[in-house]
Amino acid sequence: QVQLVESGGGLVQAGGSLRLSCAASGRTFSSYGMGWFRQAPGKAREFVASIHQWAGTTTYADSVKGRFTISRDNAKNTVYLQMNSLKPEDTAVYYCAADYSGSLSGSPYDYEYWGQGTQVTVSS
Repeated sequence: QVQLVESGGGLVQAGGSLRLSCAASGRTFSSYGMGWFRQAPGKAREFVASIHQWAGTTTYADSVKGRFTISRDNAKNTVYLQMNSLKPEDTAVYYCAADYSGSLSGSPYDYEYWGQGTQVTVSS
């Protein structure tokens, strides 16, 4: 079992930045690939970024490429999402998720564990 807790969300103006954190506890964090997803009201949950458990390989959705950066610190059992140049369309609840296979999948169905989410609101 892996418990995930996100933090760092909030209200920011367009063009601003936020850094989300996801703290993990339970099973060995370094054994899991990690992903960030987001869900806006009335929309399906969508992939944002993922990172391999030890290789550091990353993938990004086209909509955030060049603006968002995913990273992890296995010593602190934490994964981060640095979000720059935020746009109103980035407004959503952001979730972190853990995937034992480390496949860098963009499908939420491939992730076994989820956090409760943190709200990000970008005003225009």
